[in-house]
Amino acid sequence: MILGLSLLALGGCQPQVTLFVDPRGNDKWSGRLARANKASTDGPLATLDGARLKLRSVPKGVGATVKIASGTYRITRPVVFEPEDSGTAEGVRRYEGPGARSGDELPAVVSGMRSIKGWKKLSNGWFRTNLPEVKAGKWDFIQLFANGERRYRPRLPKKGYQFISERVDPTPESKGKGNDRFQFLAGEIRGDWANRDDVDVLAFHQWIMSRNRIRDVDARGSIVTFKAPTGTDAPWRDFLKGHRYLVENVKEALSEPGEWYLDRPTGDLTYIPKQGETLATLRVEAPVAESLIEFRGDSARRNWVHHIDVVGLRFEGTNWVTPPAGRNFPQAEVDLGGAVTFAAARDCKFDGCDLAHLGTYAIDIGAACKRIEIAKNTMADLGAGGIKVGKTDWEKDPELLTERCLVQVNFISGGGRLHPAAVGVWVGQNPYIHVGGNFIHDFYYTGISVGWSWGYQANGAHHNTILGNRIGHIGQGVLSDMGGIYTLGPQPGTVIQRNQIHDVQSFSYGGWGIYPDEGSTGILIENNVVFRTKSAGFHQHYGKENIVRNNVFAFGREAQIMRTRAEPHLSFTMERNLILFDDAPLLGSNWTENNYKLDNNLYWREGGKPFDFAGLLLEAWRAKGQDVHSVIADPMFVDPKTGDFRLKPGSPALKIGFKPFTQLDSRCLAERKPLARAFP
Repeated sequence: MILGLSLLALGGCQPQVTLFVDPRGNDKWSGRLARANKASTDGPLATLDGARLKLRSVPKGVGATVKIASGTYRITRPVVFEPEDSGTAEGVRRYEGPGARSGDELPAVVSGMRSIKGWKKLSNGWFRTNLPEVKAGKWDFIQLFANGERRYRPRLPKKGYQFISERVDPTPESKGKGNDRFQFLAGEIRGDWANRDDVDVLAFHQWIMSRNRIRDVDARGSIVTFKAPTGTDAPWRDFLKGHRYLVENVKEALSEPGEWYLDRPTGDLTYIPKQGETLATLRVEAPVAESLIEFRGDSARRNWVHHIDVVGLRFEGTNWVTPPAGRNFPQAEVDLGGAVTFAAARDCKFDGCDLAHLGTYAIDIGAACKRIEIAKNTMADLGAGGIKVGKTDWEKDPELLTERCLVQVNFISGGGRLHPAAVGVWVGQNPYIHVGGNFIHDFYYTGISVGWSWGYQANGAHHNTILGNRIGHIGQGVLSDMGGIYTLGPQPGTVIQRNQIHDVQSFSYGGWGIYPDEGSTGILIENNVVFRTKSAGFHQHYGKENIVRNNVFAFGREAQIMRTRAEPHLSFTMERNLILFDDAPLLGSNWTENNYKLDNNLYWREGGKPFDFAGLLLEAWRAKGQDVHSVIADPMFVDPKTGDFRLKPGSPALKIGFKPFTQLDSRCLAERKPLARAFP
């Protein structure tokens, strides 16, 4: 007898244990009953942690399912699965919410948020409550959610951006460590703001945004100095003249419905209700927990956590606050953790769950993980990005290498709400990662990023598969230098196939569809549809021997194909691609020499208008050995303006060997709209 349950293996079936968890339960009960008995002496458990500990008495090899009832399970620290909580291949430990069972509509919510009550209506119609824990320095937050929607702190300006008026050299103590100050227009930043140490200056660089804390304001010279420098003297991380910035969390700027302000010294929280919000109907929450679930093995002892599945639950609310000296990370915000984290984990699944209202990434698959499956989840309203896989450095110990993980059929939207440089799915220096069938929508930077090395040196990323993902409405004019799919460094065996990418809008330069950057090498880019990009459907900064074939690139607004760096080797081969455009050039940037190979492509400028090849007429271009067998003809798409790139009968695309594929119809992408904006 185990947990009071008789375990029988009948007809060859594996023995099973079932436990129940309910918000009305008690962790002192057995968990054998779905509801409390009449005497209230036994019934379901109350928490996931209670079930986790109870299952430790179940022998390995015995399967166990924890059925978690609808309701809200509030936590202040994460549920941590350790090696002792592991199952086996024959006896998986499964934590199952209502979303995994048909007929249940209400979710089981694991919430890292606290409900805020005690509101009073002020004479001006605003609402206020007092939080003693904040005043005592035991709690701080920069996110607030009213009736399930994210609300923002007061910003200046109220519309658009402010602009750096002049670059200023760094202070002597910051020289060589980056810049720590700039000049602003008189009055835009004030030294006498209330709680000035809590004000964030959000500075937009090229592909990142930094959060800066004010050290000093020189009102006479209109110079603001920050508590920490940017970290490097590189111009892409500097405070340059004309660059944008916002000032956030200014108490004196509190004025618009939906804004709120937390006065840390007093503990007062003030909220301006939106139309229709009343004291009776308002439901306000703020995050407490920094993460919600951790799968935590022990790498040093090679003691993994394994064979644990989490299915059909909803996870809400993780806290992140600006560090006292601010925050400045060089790319993709990948130093941030996740609401769900894996470390030294093997053969675990996270399936059919919802994640929302988070301060960092949703899911972080960290070091020493193998065969982790993240599938059929929805992730929305994210402070940073969706899913991170792996590490930024090359792990050469095979046992500690994160590999062979599966990220598929996830819906990831509304990212970058605190950290706009975060990405939908990020893969580091790691091999054999499959990213397939995901819907990535409404981000301010890159959709999928693979690799983490600059230049041609060997690294750990190879044989990754980016297959059948749908990526739309990214960039949105907030940051620059991005791609729907972005790669870094040599990646032999990596394939980018059957993806749909549309509406990539950078602030200034670099809104590309597929973007091999910084030494990207050995990548197959095939059967993708890319349209409505600000800069170009395809751009290679520099790289080697990539193959770009059988793709559709349409309606790039600056060019259709771009290439930046001339190098003494073959950059890429482009063949059997269909390229449709209107007023923008066909080729952009640098085509000065001839270390690239283009042939058997179809080009068409709408209306049959003439065009050139990087300034050359077709005959001169062919004299260089380029596009000798390519054709200029209408590809006869069904309705390209709406994203329907299916070919009509008799299309000349077939004559160049183009092979149609199912993802040619992208209309469902074009109909999606972004959520409420986080940045102007």
